[in-house]
Amino acid sequence: MDIDLERFFDTVHHDKLMRIISYTIKDGDVISLIRKYLTSGVMVNGKRENTPIGTPQGGNLSPLLSNIMLNELEARNLNFVRDADDSIIFVKSEKAANRVMKSITNFIEKKLGLIVNAEKSRISRPGNTKFLGFGFYYDTHTKKYQPRAHQDSVRKFQRKLKQLTKRNQGISLNNRIMKLRQVIYGWVNYFKIAKLKKILTTTDAKLRSRLRVIIWKQWKSNKKRIQSLIQLGIPEEEAKGLTYCRKGYRYIGLSKVVQTALSNKRLKQRGIPFALDYYLEVHTAI
Repeated sequence: MDIDLERFFDTVHHDKLMRIISYTIKDGDVISLIRKYLTSGVMVNGKRENTPIGTPQGGNLSPLLSNIMLNELEARNLNFVRDADDSIIFVKSEKAANRVMKSITNFIEKKLGLIVNAEKSRISRPGNTKFLGFGFYYDTHTKKYQPRAHQDSVRKFQRKLKQLTKRNQGISLNNRIMKLRQVIYGWVNYFKIAKLKKILTTTDAKLRSRLRVIIWKQWKSNKKRIQSLIQLGIPEEEAKGLTYCRKGYRYIGLSKVVQTALSNKRLKQRGIPFALDYYLEVHTAI
């Protein structure tokens, strides 16, 4: 069950939240301070507006208060995973899911005073579920569901890499490499618990092809391209043959001559990050 809370931070009921907090905190001054924080108001277009409900989005205390409120779900003794207001609950059958969905919706709305978005909340099997960018698949070897990067997350990642390797961007290769490293390392670190070898193998191949084209284009003149290829170990006739061919950039990036001259080893020595290499490094460390 994928539970979606509608405008969570804007709909937190102050009295219900303070009652939950009072179960643990007995200091009246702390309780009063939290209440003042909740009702202090917000500035909208230079004017103060009252906040009779909700917690200030972006405030330092809001994430903690939201966790205190939603931790009440633990009292239901359900198998669930939650990150802030995103929650999924696991049961053994569709019949049980329908029963629990009705029960948990009633609990959230009546006990916590929040609003469950009926249109976005849904019941599905793990293989059709997306949670925090992850999808799930059934591993026949372990007989368990395992996490994977959801296809939407993969496409978004690949689009970002494609954007950073546009040929018409007037930035140096060093700056491009720095930005690629930031994106690749960040994405891999987030999804490192999933199996990504196949996805990253394909992604790296496409990325290297685009980077080879960028380097080829930066050589600019035919003379420079021939000289560079020769310096990288390509016979003069092959260097001239590729330089004077009328094929487009896609052909250039995939040609054996350029792949030999700008080999994976040379690209790595240049500082270009390989997503698969970094994944294998951090994944095995878990």
